[in-house]
Amino acid sequence: MIPKFKLPAISGNEAELLELLQQDQPVFIKNSKFDFSQINSAFCCALHMHQPTIPAGVDGSLISHLQYMFEHPGEGDNHNAESFANCYKRLAEIMPELIDAGCNPRIMLDYSGNLLWGFEQMGRVDIINALKYITCDPSLQPHVEWLGTFWSHAVAPSTPIPDLKLQITAWQHHFAALFGNDALQRVKGFSAPEMHLPNHPDTLYEFIKALKECGYRWLLVQEHSVENLDGSCLNQSQKYIPNKLIARNFKGESVSITALIKTQGSDTKLVGQMQPCYEALGLAKQAIGDMKVPALVSQIADGENGGVMMNEFPQAFIQAHQRIAMQSATVAINGTEYLELLDAAGVQEDDLPIIQAVQQHKLWQQIDNQLPPDTSAMVGASWTNNLSWVEGYANVLEPMNQLSAKFHQLFDHLVITDPEITKTSKYQTALLYVLLLQTSCFRYWGQGGWTEYATEIYRAGEEALADI
Repeated sequence: MIPKFKLPAISGNEAELLELLQQDQPVFIKNSKFDFSQINSAFCCALHMHQPTIPAGVDGSLISHLQYMFEHPGEGDNHNAESFANCYKRLAEIMPELIDAGCNPRIMLDYSGNLLWGFEQMGRVDIINALKYITCDPSLQPHVEWLGTFWSHAVAPSTPIPDLKLQITAWQHHFAALFGNDALQRVKGFSAPEMHLPNHPDTLYEFIKALKECGYRWLLVQEHSVENLDGSCLNQSQKYIPNKLIARNFKGESVSITALIKTQGSDTKLVGQMQPCYEALGLAKQAIGDMKVPALVSQIADGENGGVMMNEFPQAFIQAHQRIAMQSATVAINGTEYLELLDAAGVQEDDLPIIQAVQQHKLWQQIDNQLPPDTSAMVGASWTNNLSWVEGYANVLEPMNQLSAKFHQLFDHLVITDPEITKTSKYQTALLYVLLLQTSCFRYWGQGGWTEYATEIYRAGEEALADI
């Protein structure tokens, strides 16, 4: 089956990107002018941007939900479509203005692959060019950091394990196609959709292992999704320093990654009104072993969703950076820059407090007591724990798992014998539907139109696989 649309760049350069991303040289510290000895505290803010891909175009074609908003302005909040579009590009104006005014701003960006593809589908070169400017212009590189994510905003705990790495590498392919390999090489932090961290040992192990294999150095996690090894919650000081997240599977294999802690729950106003800056202003240095290091307040929020982010964030962001420009004890910083400065100060990952996914303490106790492990509650944790991406969604999950299984049955052995197959239209079309069906939005809004979108994507995916 030949697709009726131009495919996004989601596969085909696996070997090239693997070689590129395994190079582990520092990427931000060379342009950093911070003196850690003079800093008491810092804050880093990330903006998460996403619009799902839905089969709602002409004849059911795949389009961005952003395009649907423009085409149906009378539905719900769709009249805000252009305001959303402006949010995706406005940092290209805000950041240079702050720099020209003598400020030293920082921001981290987390854009789903769906959203980036949507800009291309809609021909919104204004948004793409604005993002290229803040990503590739040398004057802005020290100030803007991109975070990797899953291409189609899948939630990790319920994503089929073989697809975790496919989601990660699809985003890397797409990002490199838009912004270049040099820009991709600077992407060292990862933001999981919905801050959803798996706590099933095998899933978490494969997730962290895939991140490390794909060149990621650190992961942003929600404070309530992790625990200390004894099952206790993180203490107050742990929230303001990096931690070492350990993932151990049932075979006894383990892997670790540095974790920065997003404090508090899901509240867009935390970033919209720059709470991280004002919290950091009241913090002193924190201890890591025998060393004292600047405290770090880490936050992420939807960058376009809701009136606070659409209307209040720009001025609040500007005012916060203007305020800290008048002193040097508290600074804005990005995650990788902070960790590279810690490295330079002699702090190693093994010096950090060790944490694990929430509820794993109970599980390991059962195993230590030679009891059969109860994994029924191991569905992960996120910043929206009042919602489930599993319960009541069998009509999406079962097709999602079936489509994934068929994809791997057809292609896994072919990829081993002929890696070039990932460059073909048939492979990329099938992969696209596998990834799209895992989009969290189809398991967020309840039964109805969104689950029907999932049914149609599954049907198209089945058709694509039948044509192999």
